[in-house]
Amino acid sequence: MKLFLPLALAGLMALPAVAQTAVPAELAFADFFAQPIGPRGLQPSARLLAAHGQAVRLVGFMVQREQPQAGRFLLTPRPVAMAEHADGEADDLPAATVTVLLPESQRERFVAHQPGPLALTGRLEYGPAEDEDGRVSWVRLHLDPDALATRPVAAISHSH
Repeated sequence: MKLFLPLALAGLMALPAVAQTAVPAELAFADFFAQPIGPRGLQPSARLLAAHGQAVRLVGFMVQREQPQAGRFLLTPRPVAMAEHADGEADDLPAATVTVLLPESQRERFVAHQPGPLALTGRLEYGPAEDEDGRVSWVRLHLDPDALATRPVAAISHSH
């Protein structure tokens, strides 16, 4: 039995001004790659490279996965549903896909899919990194420790 908890995003809640120490830079998925795409394929933009290691705010859509992973989820510029069992490696993820990593203290947590756009804040990391399932991510967002509600409103349990 896996426990799925709803996600409450700090970026969508009103926080007192004193709770916010640094204002994260706004980053859009359109800022990820140099345009137009050249003969060498996708190249990271200067804006993406400058955001490496910095606090950013990113608005995107949580990927609806058939097999969610503990401690992480994927964020894309448009709604996407993945059928890992049927599609395997042939998924429809756009090149500008971000692996969102929960805070270290919540890495065992499964986050239930949230429809609609989400505003997330955290520290951006750029560069190749292989997940435990073998997928290589190029962009990761490490959520702030207070990004998830400590007391979720409701829990939904699913057994697989």
